[in-house]
Amino acid sequence: MIRVGVVTISDTRDLDTDTSGQLVVRALRRSRDIDVTGRVVVRDEVQQIKGAIDTYLQEKADCIITNGGTGISKRDVTFESIREKIHQELPGFGEIFRMLSFETIGSKAIASRAIAGFTQSDCLLFALPGSTNACDLAMEKLILPELEHLIGEKRKKADI
Repeated sequence: MIRVGVVTISDTRDLDTDTSGQLVVRALRRSRDIDVTGRVVVRDEVQQIKGAIDTYLQEKADCIITNGGTGISKRDVTFESIREKIHQELPGFGEIFRMLSFETIGSKAIASRAIAGFTQSDCLLFALPGSTNACDLAMEKLILPELEHLIGEKRKKADI
């Protein structure tokens, strides 16, 4: 079983109006091997973002998926907040996400700072844009096809 927490980063949404977070949860729940342990909405503030991530880390989540705040506006601090938590980055995630986004939205994709990687405690952390279309793209094309594989690789014992 893979335990996943979902964090929406938004100054304007709440649990009822958070369509992107709802989409992520619905996508995850299609798998019998995934347990969504919770979903929260926090403001685009460094301490609130880190606090939500730390809560899921303390609860021993295997994966945390955030959405929102990955753009380039002055309020977008998700990338900086999450990058500090990443011990082993998966650069291919951001690269492929932007490539797939380019096919849909064109050159606007360069403004996305979507990122993924593992924390020091081997929790897989994804930061997605807040757009529902972007979350759907990431979940269907990248996260769901690879989530079990990535977590499985981290759970393997080291060959010594």
